[in-house]
Amino acid sequence: MPLTRISLRRGKPAAYRQAIMESVYSAMRETFDVPEDDRFMTVSEHDAADFVYGAGYLGISRGDDLVIIQFTVSNTRSVAQKKALFRRIAERLADSPGVRPEDVFINLVEVAKDNWSFGMGLAQYAQPLP
Repeated sequence: MPLTRISLRRGKPAAYRQAIMESVYSAMRETFDVPEDDRFMTVSEHDAADFVYGAGYLGISRGDDLVIIQFTVSNTRSVAQKKALFRRIAERLADSPGVRPEDVFINLVEVAKDNWSFGMGLAQYAQPLP
């Protein structure tokens, strides 16, 4: 159950933002064992003054089209799956809506499965008490 937060500079059209969400979701389905309809995503737009980034950190030349993607996920995936996810997101975003791979920043936050409630005030993934 990834919870996906996507941040970018203000000013992109709705179709661009939708294409980012579609590309990210497709990459998750392809590489991260995300079931159909397991889709919880937000896009936040920020004014230039509120969107600060290291333009050359680690020798990567980033620009104002930077897309920051943060996932909160259960701690159940392998390093190989994470690498595949990162690579596929960059590929898909390059295809649609045309984001340069240098402008794709991804962060994964892993939590225990019992830290989720999908509704009804229940911890659906929590193991029942013995």
